[in-house]
Amino acid sequence: MNYHQYYPIDVINGPGTRCTLFVAGCEHQCPGCYNKSTWRLDSGIAFTPQMEAQIIADLNDQRIPRQGLSLSGGDPLHPANVPAILQLVTRVRAECTGKDIWLWTGYKLEDLDNAQMEIVNQINVLIDGKFVQALKDPALIWRGSSNQVVHQLR
Repeated sequence: MNYHQYYPIDVINGPGTRCTLFVAGCEHQCPGCYNKSTWRLDSGIAFTPQMEAQIIADLNDQRIPRQGLSLSGGDPLHPANVPAILQLVTRVRAECTGKDIWLWTGYKLEDLDNAQMEIVNQINVLIDGKFVQALKDPALIWRGSSNQVVHQLR
């Protein structure tokens, strides 16, 4: 898996102070997407074990308490990203007590395959659905267009 950006301190992509990872790779390529640079799987930087360890360390750093981890992109549930994302969320669940996990995807919850659902079963909030330019609404919280759904899972 590749990623484009990692923010160890973020107050925009989910509630509270968070760590946010923007991964590479998106099959949806929605017109009007604000993050087109993340569409190609081979773009960005390789996601290494060192970066994974840094995220875990940042989540556990009490000098700047963080509420949780946000995963966006690109698309964290792109089939090529699933193994690395599953490993990351599994580690967060095991090693970061009390942290929530939010994930944005262009896939719909009801269309996810078993591998993608392994990830969803470990997260707290899923925001699903493609961005639709005609349904864009800047007043929405945590989503760009009104067709997207915020699923509170845990």
